[in-house]
Amino acid sequence: MNVNQIVLSKTAMLFFDILNIYYHGATHETDEHRRLVVANAVRLRDAARKTAIPILFVQPNHRPDGATDGPIVTDTDMQLRPWPNGQCAPKTSPASTGSWEAQIIDELKPDPTDYIVPKFRWSAFYQTYLDLALRARGIDTIILSGGSTEIGIASTVYAARDMDYSFIIARDACLGSSVECHNMLMDKVFPRMARILSTDQVLEMMRRGVRV
Repeated sequence: MNVNQIVLSKTAMLFFDILNIYYHGATHETDEHRRLVVANAVRLRDAARKTAIPILFVQPNHRPDGATDGPIVTDTDMQLRPWPNGQCAPKTSPASTGSWEAQIIDELKPDPTDYIVPKFRWSAFYQTYLDLALRARGIDTIILSGGSTEIGIASTVYAARDMDYSFIIARDACLGSSVECHNMLMDKVFPRMARILSTDQVLEMMRRGVRV
């Protein structure tokens, strides 16, 4: 297939962790970049509905006590801070199942026909029904928006590459913990595994998409 084309009937739209905790509960909730990511995600959702592309939302499914999270030994916590005295703290999730923090933002409120995929680890594919849902509909191409770029997005793209899915990543509809990290992945890593486009470019591709 040409890199500038998609088959709409074989394409799905995946929103990854666009949650209250990251977009409305964060310290910089009025940050221009966050608002731009949300605005672009809304544009992609609306275009997906218009073209009848299936929409899937990936959402964390964590116990608040962390009882289903493994005790992984790491150099730092999630903010890259070394552990005090080298002792890893028990892992708990601020976005536990059913909490406000774990809910999909109102701007992207899912419809009853959309898919909600609970996930248990960083990758959207690990022990979820995502692969089953996609293959049942003959989907082989996924448009991706969300965050964070270096964690859930990267894990999902790596997993999808090994499962032979084609990815289109909407660069300006994804959020990373830093501009440098986001740009490094988009410029140096993801192009080997996916097509990296702006939201405007994705929308144009959807507008010109074909069905078979």
